[in-house]
Amino acid sequence: MTSLSSIAVRGGPFERDIDPNASPSESIDSNTTPDTEFSPMGSPFQEVAVPKNKRFLAKKKLASLTQEEKISLLTAADFWRTKSIPEKNIPAVKTSDGPNGARGGIFVGGTKAALFPCGISLAATWNKALLREVGRHLAEEAKARQANILLAPTVCMHRHPLGGRNFESFSEDPLLTGKLAAQYIKGLQENGVAATIKHFVGNEQETNRLTVNSVIAERPLREIYLRPFEIAVREAKPWAVMSSYNLVNGVHADMNTHTLKEVLRDEWKFDGAVISDWGGVNSTAESIKAGCDIEFPHSKKWRYENVIEALNKGELSQADIDRAAENVLTLVERTKGSDLTPETAEKEDDREETRELIREAGIQGLTLLKNEGSILPINPKTTKVAVIGPNANRAIAGGGGSASLNPYYTTLPLESIRKVAEKPVTYAQGCHIYKWLPVASPYCSDKTGKPGVTIEWFKGDKFKGEPVTIQRRTNTDLFLWDSAPLAQTGPEWSAVATTYLTPKHSGKHTISYMSVGPGKLYINGKLSLDLWDWTEEGEAMFDGSVDYLVEVEMDANRPVELRIEMTNELRPLTKQKQMGMTHRYGGCRIGFKEEDQVDYLQEAIDAASAADVAIVVVGLDAEWESEGYDRQTMDLPYNGSQDRLVEAVVKANPNTVIVNQSGSPVTMPWADRVPTILQAWYQGQEAGNALADVLFGLRNPSGKLPCTFPKRLEDTPAYHNWPGENLEVIYGEGIYIGYRHYDRSKIAPLFPFGHGLSYTSFEYGRPSLSSRVLTQNGVIELCVAITNVGEYDGAETVQVYVRDEKSRLPRPEKELVAFEKLQLEKSETRHLRIELDKYAVGYYDTERKAWVAEEGRFLVLVGPSSGDIKYSVPFEVKQTFTWIF
Repeated sequence: MTSLSSIAVRGGPFERDIDPNASPSESIDSNTTPDTEFSPMGSPFQEVAVPKNKRFLAKKKLASLTQEEKISLLTAADFWRTKSIPEKNIPAVKTSDGPNGARGGIFVGGTKAALFPCGISLAATWNKALLREVGRHLAEEAKARQANILLAPTVCMHRHPLGGRNFESFSEDPLLTGKLAAQYIKGLQENGVAATIKHFVGNEQETNRLTVNSVIAERPLREIYLRPFEIAVREAKPWAVMSSYNLVNGVHADMNTHTLKEVLRDEWKFDGAVISDWGGVNSTAESIKAGCDIEFPHSKKWRYENVIEALNKGELSQADIDRAAENVLTLVERTKGSDLTPETAEKEDDREETRELIREAGIQGLTLLKNEGSILPINPKTTKVAVIGPNANRAIAGGGGSASLNPYYTTLPLESIRKVAEKPVTYAQGCHIYKWLPVASPYCSDKTGKPGVTIEWFKGDKFKGEPVTIQRRTNTDLFLWDSAPLAQTGPEWSAVATTYLTPKHSGKHTISYMSVGPGKLYINGKLSLDLWDWTEEGEAMFDGSVDYLVEVEMDANRPVELRIEMTNELRPLTKQKQMGMTHRYGGCRIGFKEEDQVDYLQEAIDAASAADVAIVVVGLDAEWESEGYDRQTMDLPYNGSQDRLVEAVVKANPNTVIVNQSGSPVTMPWADRVPTILQAWYQGQEAGNALADVLFGLRNPSGKLPCTFPKRLEDTPAYHNWPGENLEVIYGEGIYIGYRHYDRSKIAPLFPFGHGLSYTSFEYGRPSLSSRVLTQNGVIELCVAITNVGEYDGAETVQVYVRDEKSRLPRPEKELVAFEKLQLEKSETRHLRIELDKYAVGYYDTERKAWVAEEGRFLVLVGPSSGDIKYSVPFEVKQTFTWIF
């Protein structure tokens, strides 16, 4: 593997005092996936070069298959695996979420895994070599989960700050996104694990994501939303693409001939497989003909006999079936070959080198937005520090949804700061930011006295007879969509979950209950909440009621029995007719919070007043930012409590450092009054250690914003058409998203795209070009000198933009065309050379149906951010030319 020093941009030494037990997360008793029909998979995995004749081998196997066998390959065998045909030497291959870690087969509480920084934090590093190394380590993690295909990376664009999955994606800029994704994919596939770049295409919101029609004009579709996929296909050749849930210009993405066939296959010559998002197939013939090869998860709704019927009706041809089956077989050949070795249980693979990489990625992603008076770095020997805030003593390591997993360990800001600081560190929580009450798990024991919940499962949905199986789950987040024991219960089930909740203090405490299907909550044998026929939907990723609260007088150390009756009948009842089914997922979530015993805000003010420096850790978390729903506001939650906390602390102590943990921009009404702001994203299992390294100057921050931070939501490009109406969202801002919009509208953002400070200073020399003329097949080399003129070693990301001075069609003021990150020792000068080619000057012309480099004069703009251009230098295109890919 690549040495860490080569991707650390010659960074400083690692602090090796990682505590794997700092904040442990509990696994369920078994790390195996549910019994399903699948073929065995090889173990141990071998790192083997992938021969170039994999498609040839797939064609040979295809020729040996019956029609029934071919069609069987077009639908998954279970929730995570493709269909095996052992007698023809065709194994199943297993998929796993997700972008910032290989979770494995259980959604909540599964096998422990390495938790990497989220996509936007990785993008904030602007480090292509680092992303490649992340891909390599993720491949090893996927293999430990016995998976051959990682459902990543996510390259949807940051169209609007409220996008629920912005944290999971990279950027508002298609070039930054595409270049980083390409390296991530290379790292994965070099180690034999398939990348599945997603979601193709136009999936920039979670609101009505299954049914919303993204109306995108062809030019922004090409220049913004397809562009990251195009770059990745050209530079990294991903083995799989995942189609999105939404419609694109009136046609569902899984059956969109324009995007899947005309663009992806015909223009880009994509040579991999297309798989659906889970439950994202919407037709039989149209989907297969357009090029969606595999339906996930297992379902008989659209394929199997329906494919035969479509073939007999002439809606599908034999060539359509053969092409899809061949693509599936090629994916199997590239990842698994003919290996029919039995699949072993998922396992942990907690490596020191992976820990170090995650810490390095976190450090490089931390983005210093403001540092007036050089409060940072803090001197650990002489400074008395107060650590304050709702996120200070919690592991805010990732966003919610399919990107979540059960980490090997987590590190907390407070604990990591205390390890480095040599003076006593005080702590105050300051406020709560719960969207839902915390899971009750830490207070709960099952019927045997072990931590967790006892679940008694019944066959059928009427609780009849004896339980067919009894389980213990350690988490009271019991969304059971991927882990109900269907082999024992059958497709319709009922279950009784019992746990004993023991509070630590006496008082009027609060229990929360959210149900997926019909559910009833009994407290000490008395019915407290009847959600059997609930109608009001909440924001849970996999459907569910709103969160209902019950206040209960409790005594310290005296257990309270909680019993939940539930089934997997579909709720609300109106959905049964809409979806054409009566049963789907089941489950519930139980939360708990003890009554507050202190005045949190006054406690924070007192701590700040007594300290030399106050570090306030605010932000969002996996409940506020998640797959399944979008944010409702750009403000920090909850009801202004965090903003009031910041204002109170900075008033009590002017030497205040605000650390914001979020996966997208937040409103900062206090930004002008706070001297120091550090954007800390969601940084995985090493979040606390990376933060402490930067706060105390053990490492120099070098992150740059991959998205614009606006002053207010009303300034954003999609403000007037987000999230649409009547299941349609019009991308009316066209090509002007992100900094393209702020430049054109002359709206000053709070912090511009590409912005990020350092503890040192860099000086840019005047750039030069190897030629003043760019030709169709030629390149121009840009050379620029960068000098570290400050007092610390540090890393700088040089950003290169291009402006078309006169164009037939409107174009942005400037567009990012290249970037490079380099490490400079104090007083060191380095000459950076970057090649620019036709892709740096083109725009998509819908009249020509091609990319165009238009005759005329262009400017190369060089600087440390989109808002701080240091120099420009002109060049020309002498004669207009076009290209397709």
